Amino acid sequence: MLLLILGLILFIAAHSTRIFTDDWRSHMLERLGEKRWKVLITLVSIAGFVLMMIGYGQARLTPLPLWEPPVAARNIALVLNLLAFFLLAAAYVPRNIIKAKIGHPMVAGVKIWALAHLLSNGNLADVILFGSLLVWAVLDFRASRKRDRINEVEYPAATVLGTRITLATGAITWYVFLVWLHVRWIGVSPLGDIAP
Repeated sequence: MLLLILGLILFIAAHSTRIFTDDWRSHMLERLGEKRWKVLITLVSIAGFVLMMIGYGQARLTPLPLWEPPVAARNIALVLNLLAFFLLAAAYVPRNIIKAKIGHPMVAGVKIWALAHLLSNGNLADVILFGSLLVWAVLDFRASRKRDRINEVEYPAATVLGTRITLATGAITWYVFLVWLHVRWIGVSPLGDIAP
């Protein structure tokens, strides 16, 4: 559990400088330069992510159950994860309605993904991992939207094609994860016994 918590601290800290220490971040950018700052943040993020995954994997070997999620929560999580995949796709596909309206679809997607996993998992390690990422994503999304309002940021207008590509990409990626990748990478099928 210690590696999970340490990984979370590093990962979240690397992604929270604009939320909690924007002045310090600006000072470091000026001191190090943008390229070295990005390298530093990337290395800390990768280290945090690796520790987080190793720690979570270890914690799953000796689970500490807090509750047993009902089947309905798992079904809701499937739908929420589809929405999360739409949001994640919107972060990368240009000129889609989701990006135009939300502005920060990647962080919004992390919020929904973390909530879905909290609903469908009841072990202590799950609550620590997904709960921490949910709190971070809520704070980051709020700070990002506030920054957009202050700086009067306007995102490019959406096109029908951009929106259709976003929705198709999100749905296809969600399906691939649902049927194949989740069980192969995580070791658990979101579909339970009905997975191929």
